[in-house]
This record gives sequence, structure tokens and C-alpha cells, in this order.
Amino acid sequence: MSIATIALLFIAGFFSGVINAIAGGGTFLTFGAMTLAGLPPIAANATSSITQFPGYITSTLAYRREFAGLWKSTLILALVSAIGALGGALFLISLSNPAFRAMVPWLLLAATAVFAAGPKLRPKHASASHPATPLGLALQAVTSFYGGFFGAGMGIMMLASLGLASGGDYHRLNALKNFLSIVIAAVAIVVFSTAGAVSWLHAAIMVPAVALGGYAGVSLAKRVPQSVLRWLVVAAGVGLAIYYFVTG
Repeated sequence: MSIATIALLFIAGFFSGVINAIAGGGTFLTFGAMTLAGLPPIAANATSSITQFPGYITSTLAYRREFAGLWKSTLILALVSAIGALGGALFLISLSNPAFRAMVPWLLLAATAVFAAGPKLRPKHASASHPATPLGLALQAVTSFYGGFFGAGMGIMMLASLGLASGGDYHRLNALKNFLSIVIAAVAIVVFSTAGAVSWLHAAIMVPAVALGGYAGVSLAKRVPQSVLRWLVVAAGVGLAIYYFVTG
């Protein structure tokens, strides 16, 4: 691997961590950088799941107080999420790289649209928590399938599905989202690792970079408007989609 490629991966990982800390959407950068570095699309997508995993854990720990009373209500959501993620991950590895690559620009456009609409999809008002509804569980299963399959924009989709599944204020939903992201990513990582779809060398370069970016992003979050970062991520998503359409 060349020095230029290592630098590309490290820089993309760093800014992925920054963006995730401020506005979310860092997956666009990790996936894009790994495909530009020469990884096949399926391996790039699988490895990207590895790079984002530590961030899900630290985000959940940050919400440990809010999560203290949620364990019982979370079990069924975790089970649904695990099953959905398993289905999505197995579907991904059943595809050939050319077949998945043909889907990538469309997936990027869809994820970018969800990300751009994020503020409108997030619950704006507190609502009373309640037992999981069938509709909410179904939406969570779909979101988890998508998360196991591709993942970009999953967090925004999950906030919307959890709003229906269990209700509660934003911080409660975000705590649930972070924990369920661990479940989804862990299932996907096991499947991808077993299938030999992960490039551990690329992951080893990007994971510390993402961690450093996440740490730096906490302080930047207080100074950089989230709207600016959001539209930079949207621009990156559209740019990557155009790139894959042109080169496909």
C-alpha cells in the first residue's frame, strides 16, 4: 500500500470521525475512500462497518444514564434489529461485486436524501414512551436490514422508526439508537468477517483516525454550525453517487 493511499485513508477516517461527532454521515467518507483506494465495493462496505463500530460504543457509553432504565424495553428491539441486520448482511455477501457496484450510486443517492431530510425526520417533541408497536417493530426491522446491508444514513432512519416503536424524548431515542447500532454493526461484522469480506489492513489504518476525529469533533461541534457540516456531507454523497454513475 502506498504512502498516498495510507494518507487518503487516514485523512478520510479522521474527517469521518469529525463529521460523525458534529452531524453524522461519516460513512460516506470511509466507504468512498476505501473504494478509491482500490477495495471492491463489498469489501469497502464491510470494512466501513468495522471503522464505525467503536464510535457506536462510545456514543452509547455517553448515554449510560439515560439508558439505565431501558434494558427491558430494549430486548425486543435488539432481537428485531439483530434479525434484520443478519438478513441485510447475508444479502450483501450473496451479491457479486459488479451487482453490488451497480446498486451503489442509487444507495448513495437514497442515503443522501435521507440524510438531507434528517432534521425533518427526527422527533421534534417529547412523547410518552410506550410498548413497542407492530408498525414500529416492522420499521425497525427494515432499518436494521438496511443497516446490515449498507448503513449510510441508518441513524436518521432509526430515530424515525424508534419514534414509532417506543416513543419518548429525543435523548431516550438517541440512546436506544446508539445501542441498537452496536447490535446491527456487531451482527454485520460477524457475517462479513466469517465471509472474508473485511480488509483488516484498511480497518487498522482508519479506526484510530476515526477515533481521533471523533475526539476533535467534540470541540469543533461547539463552533461549527451543524448545517454547514450537513450540507458538506450531502455534497460528498451526491459527488460520490455521480462518480459511481460515471465510472460504472
